Amino acid sequence: MQLSRVVQYVFFFALLLLAGYMVWLIMQPFVTALALSLIIVTICHPLYMQIKKRVPRQNKSIAAFLTTFLVLLVIIIPVILLSSLVVREIVTFYQDLDAGNLSLQSGITTIEARIQAFVPNFKIDLNEQIKQTAQWLTGSLGAIFKGTLSTIFIFFISLIGSFYFFRDGRDFLQVLIKASPLPDREDQAILQRLAKAIRAVATGTVLVALIQGSLVAIGFTIFGVDRAILWGSIAALGALMPGLGTTIVTAPAIVYLFYVGELFSAFGLLIWSMLIVGLVDNLIGPYLIGRGNNLHPFIVLISVLGGIALFGPIGFIIGPVIVTLFLVLLEIYNQYVVQDKSIDEAVKIKL
Repeated sequence: MQLSRVVQYVFFFALLLLAGYMVWLIMQPFVTALALSLIIVTICHPLYMQIKKRVPRQNKSIAAFLTTFLVLLVIIIPVILLSSLVVREIVTFYQDLDAGNLSLQSGITTIEARIQAFVPNFKIDLNEQIKQTAQWLTGSLGAIFKGTLSTIFIFFISLIGSFYFFRDGRDFLQVLIKASPLPDREDQAILQRLAKAIRAVATGTVLVALIQGSLVAIGFTIFGVDRAILWGSIAALGALMPGLGTTIVTAPAIVYLFYVGELFSAFGLLIWSMLIVGLVDNLIGPYLIGRGNNLHPFIVLISVLGGIALFGPIGFIIGPVIVTLFLVLLEIYNQYVVQDKSIDEAVKIKL
């Protein structure tokens, strides 16, 4: 009788693993879209709840549709347009470098000539270095922002997923909670901790970096700096670097404008960088980042770059969220398993 029971368990779990593997194969092409849906719903769920209170009879379908439509207008469409513009600027930047059509190249040559007047053997060949960097960007980032059709398809699936997760998300969570071997109260505590961490990293570090990068691009456009969108994208990555921030882009641009005699543009960009971009960094940034985000800036930077390389443009947000999820689970494991506390107690410490 005991042997029969063992055979039953082996057969059941073998069948379960086989079915799970087949489900994974079916879902694998849509993992990125589903991950994006979950992140969107987690971040925007408070908005969904506010909309739900105001629709007739608090209809979940109407509220989910309106929230998803707002996400499309405010997040999805701008991301797609920005990605296309960044790719276009990367390609044209490299083409102009290859053809020698950039005024930057003549300025660099002039700088080299003036330095050589004092140090005859001095040669840094910045043109070639910039060209090689642009070539790498064209090859690497061009592959990252790949396939406009496939990118649109991912966003389309993520929008459909967002609608159903908004509307039926609580039902899906109840299925997971019931399937978990942990007590229901502790499952809910874990989910609350994860949701708070995801909102913190998304609306804190990443959102601040995107706002700063956008403001840098606007400033470059106003004061006549070429490739404003490309430099704004680089500034957004620079904003994730502690101690450097957007100055990694704005400082060289200001120096160059002073050097070529564009004093009005140089002073204007300097004031813009200090007041407008700095306002976000010094006022809005600490407010958003301080809302529960304890992810180290260096980890955020690495997770953003790795996320972009793995998932494409949307990896800018998916990467940090996945790392945050992993670190939160490690924290809970350390307090629940190693220190032998209940998960509810461990999570309350962080909440």
